[in-house]
Amino acid sequence: MFLVTGATGGLGRRIVRSLREQERSVRAFVRLTARYGELEHRGAELFIGDLRRERDIQRACQGVEYVISAHGSNELSGGAEAIDYRANVELIDAAKAAEVRHFVYISVLGADRGYEDSPVFKAKWAVEQYLRASGLSYTILRPAGFASNLLPLAEQFRQTGVYLLVGDPKARTSIVSTDDLARLAAEAVFVEGARDQVLAVGGPEVLERGEIPRIFGELFNRSPVVVNPPLLLVDGVRSLVNVVNPDAGQGLGTLRSLLANEFFCTAAEVTRLENLFQFQLESLGHFLRRYLSV
Repeated sequence: MFLVTGATGGLGRRIVRSLREQERSVRAFVRLTARYGELEHRGAELFIGDLRRERDIQRACQGVEYVISAHGSNELSGGAEAIDYRANVELIDAAKAAEVRHFVYISVLGADRGYEDSPVFKAKWAVEQYLRASGLSYTILRPAGFASNLLPLAEQFRQTGVYLLVGDPKARTSIVSTDDLARLAAEAVFVEGARDQVLAVGGPEVLERGEIPRIFGELFNRSPVVVNPPLLLVDGVRSLVNVVNPDAGQGLGTLRSLLANEFFCTAAEVTRLENLFQFQLESLGHFLRRYLSV
């Protein structure tokens, strides 16, 4: 039995789907107010609970062999301490008490870089260290940006031809197919070479962020209009938000870290993943074509 947290999120739903396609037993940790019809339809066992409640986490881990932690806080919610850190620490403790055989943790590329202004990066780095010291068998996946996060932007571009690119268009990224990441998470427990490993996860190509609107333009056969404000715009918005809601302002530090830095995998890291898991990673363009029907 697998326990998947964050099961109604864009990544979590795909992990459940991947596991159920392999006819694995899955317990999906969901909130009462979440939309979980697809998970139920796929045959997942639903566990309705709250990751902010330790008792719910402990109950969810009973009878589970494998845990995949795919949940995360919203960047504007100020929930990094409760959701990204404390819930994962309690999940690790509960997994250890339940004698779980393997724990897969979805971290973030760059978690170890010391982005002190980002609550999410700090929380994920602390969880990584806690998991590695826990005695549990683990795999830590550090993905670059999710391709699925670009789908709303692509739909907006389809309608308007406009792409908002904040910060340096030359900054490099290797956006990973969210379906590929889900497959890696689902299969990691069975891949011996992934045991007790920290793996950077990115797509097969290193792109400059300015190339993304070009890809959109090719997909929809229209010339992109790129609006490229500086990072100072984020700083200004953050200053205003801080006055009204300091927690949300702090959360914007994560967004700024993502916009101000490069997040890409080397060719050697991609090759290592493909060799370990025995499948070829999908390009961003191919992912977008599949979902946008173009």
